[in-house]
Amino acid sequence: MLFVITGPSGSGKSTILRHLWKDLRNIQFAVSHTTRPRRPSELNGREYYFISPEEFKRMAARRMFLEWAEVHGNLYGTSKKEVGEKSRAGDLVLDIDVQGARALRALRTDAVFVFVLPPRASDLKRRLLERGEDDKQTIRRRLANACREIRDASEADYVVVNDRLNRAVLELEAIVLASRCRVDVRMKEIKSILKSFNPPGR
Repeated sequence: MLFVITGPSGSGKSTILRHLWKDLRNIQFAVSHTTRPRRPSELNGREYYFISPEEFKRMAARRMFLEWAEVHGNLYGTSKKEVGEKSRAGDLVLDIDVQGARALRALRTDAVFVFVLPPRASDLKRRLLERGEDDKQTIRRRLANACREIRDASEADYVVVNDRLNRAVLELEAIVLASRCRVDVRMKEIKSILKSFNPPGR
């Protein structure tokens, strides 16, 4: 099953997901590609694959991305190879920007879309400032974009308001666990159980 986690920059998506991976089994993370500079706290291949604009454009021209978009002046994309390889190992989570999620919604109607919201605009601004990894111009751009991006929350399947981290993590875990129990997801298991009640020769 594919879970798409989206929301404005600074809403806490990555922090929530780090806790999710500690608590749940059989869940993979698809690492996106980006042209933005790597922050001091980030590692190539963990948060993102950091590549040049030229390499990104070559990949886009070869249709190697499932989705891609220009966000905050940089390019972001999710490669088809990354999704294909990691989805074989279990449920797959994409942590992507709002524009990417919007494009993906038309392609993957089977995916579960979760929008992470900050409780207030002031909280989002504080988080971006406290992160200390973006200059003032970048923070202003991210806040301006967030005013537009949060309107997409109504298009998601679920919304998690990240006012308290522990509760936000529990809510996302509940969404994943409940989605795994959907009838269409467990149909193979259901058929096997039903068959056991009607053994051959009875």
